[in-house]
Amino acid sequence: MTARLYLSDDSLSAEATVTAVASDAVALDRSCFYPGGGGQPADSGTLTPANGEALRVTTVRADADGVLWHELATAPPAGMVGRRVRLSVDAARRAALSRYHTALHVLNTIALRDYGAWITGAQIAVEYARIDFKWEGFAPALAAELEVKVNDVLAAGHALRAYYIDEVQFIARGDLRRTLDVQPPIVDGRVRVVEISGFDAQACGGTHVHSLAELGRASIYRTENKGKINKRLYVKLH
Repeated sequence: MTARLYLSDDSLSAEATVTAVASDAVALDRSCFYPGGGGQPADSGTLTPANGEALRVTTVRADADGVLWHELATAPPAGMVGRRVRLSVDAARRAALSRYHTALHVLNTIALRDYGAWITGAQIAVEYARIDFKWEGFAPALAAELEVKVNDVLAAGHALRAYYIDEVQFIARGDLRRTLDVQPPIVDGRVRVVEISGFDAQACGGTHVHSLAELGRASIYRTENKGKINKRLYVKLH
């Protein structure tokens, strides 16, 4: 398995060793690149071999064995296996995705707490995010009400932290779930929890900001019906 540095270290660069090559992708022993999940896209950036030119990483994916494959815009040079490389994540893109991912934590917590709405899907981009809920009794006016509640929490500037609990603890903590059907990743018998101090804790394997003060204000600028009780909300940060 590739050691996933982003889970415990916010550094956007790291040294690693190439362990395998397949077509236009390389596997590494360790990586600071997020491979995507929970509606958040994978990181992009560069991979630079020692004494070589930077190679553009277009996306990252995890295989069934937990190995992260870094897909390149061009074929990697020959003889890459065993070489040391320098990784660099696109910082502006990661920051934007982390801001929206964190904002959705606030929104989904209020949606479940106050309206009994469970997440059925989400998609995060650098300029907006959308989130789907199973939400009985939804009306467009509730979006404005939800927006006010979200911004009240953002204005409080709560700090965030991440930690792990074991699988047994997670099973006993139904309050850590937000999705209706999808379970959070359980790795080596542990589940990662992201906590917004004084407000919420939920199981999540994605990237987030350090404080809600980094988000500014949120607007719910559009809603759609995606079925009888499935509602889609679009969110923009300002």
